[in-house]
Amino acid sequence: MLNLQTQNKLQQLQLSGMAKAYRDQLEQPRMQELPFDDRLGLMVDRELSERENRKLSRLLKQAKLRYAAHLEDVDYRSSRGLDKQVIAGLAGCAWIGQQQNLLLTGATGTGKSWLACAFGSQACRQGYSVIYKSASKLYEELQIAIGDGSLPKYRTALSKAHLLILDDFGLAPVEPTVGYTLLDIVDQRMQTGSLIITSQFPTEHWHSMFNDATLAEAILDRIVHRSHRISLKGESLRKQAVKAQ
Repeated sequence: MLNLQTQNKLQQLQLSGMAKAYRDQLEQPRMQELPFDDRLGLMVDRELSERENRKLSRLLKQAKLRYAAHLEDVDYRSSRGLDKQVIAGLAGCAWIGQQQNLLLTGATGTGKSWLACAFGSQACRQGYSVIYKSASKLYEELQIAIGDGSLPKYRTALSKAHLLILDDFGLAPVEPTVGYTLLDIVDQRMQTGSLIITSQFPTEHWHSMFNDATLAEAILDRIVHRSHRISLKGESLRKQAVKAQ
């Protein structure tokens, strides 16, 4: 009876991991032969592990990443131009804590979006909050927020995330109305977090994506000069997959 009361109290204290570990110990007589400190340590480890797993699940759900990608699965074939040491250095996500950005460029199909999501997943594993948006979706949502008066709330939600992934930048021009709001978002992110931007176009061509040259300079000056850059090369991975069938 006392054992059941202890389990219930652990649940009431929201220590479900410890409660499960305690129940497992009761069901395994050999575990009860361990010293008290060892048994307690196992219970604490179980609680910590379950909390970390729940946090990761929550962060990944909130991120809404396009792909379930992981850096451990990166294809390092020489034709892609990826450097293992560079990827390994960025995998620690220290650049996010330092409010730096990551720019991924390359032709269509070279795996930019997948790699961006892999870094997003890695950021979640490091405890950072992430939001994924395609550029066209972000522009659409900004237009709606501007029109219905919800822009301050929407902008705040974007600024709270440690990492904002902006995928397929440059497929559509940035209109001035959206551009000035985008400038505000970038300004906020310089203080609160980082960006990952993927684009088919090299950074030196990004100015032409804006209808306002002054606005383009203001935004890109804030992004490009504090960024790590990876340029993906090679044939489209989608074409290679079709050929392999």
